[in-house]
Amino acid sequence: MKVILCADVKGQGKKDQVIEVSDGYARNFLFPKKLAIPADAKGLNEVKNKEASKQHKIDVERQNAIETAKKLESVKVVFEYAAGPDKKLYGSVTAKDIADELQKKHNITIDKRKINLASPIKSFGSFAAEVKLFSDVSGKINIEVTSKQ
Repeated sequence: MKVILCADVKGQGKKDQVIEVSDGYARNFLFPKKLAIPADAKGLNEVKNKEASKQHKIDVERQNAIETAKKLESVKVVFEYAAGPDKKLYGSVTAKDIADELQKKHNITIDKRKINLASPIKSFGSFAAEVKLFSDVSGKINIEVTSKQ
């Protein structure tokens, strides 16, 4: 008997997978515990629609990530910090600072965990940071740190 799993079943398969099981196993174990439904036309259509919906959501997220990456290429994030006599910053520029500044000045929302800085920025100058926006989409942020006048 073909069934569609409604939950992960150890030794059988994952949720929304169509598998072949014996009639007794399906009737006496899977159906009463609501772990599976019969693989009829209605059930197979639902699984196909769920899969199409999931794929559409992934495509939309990927497209949004590509658009955000294009926006980031043209953006320059500028920080003004005070420094000591040895030209070292009091404090540092972190991924959280960069994410906050992007949100305030450029209205681009990026999670601070997606900004990849090798180490916090502790000196003046121009820097670049990579942003992992999607599994295969990344962008670059241009950062400039200047002294307060």
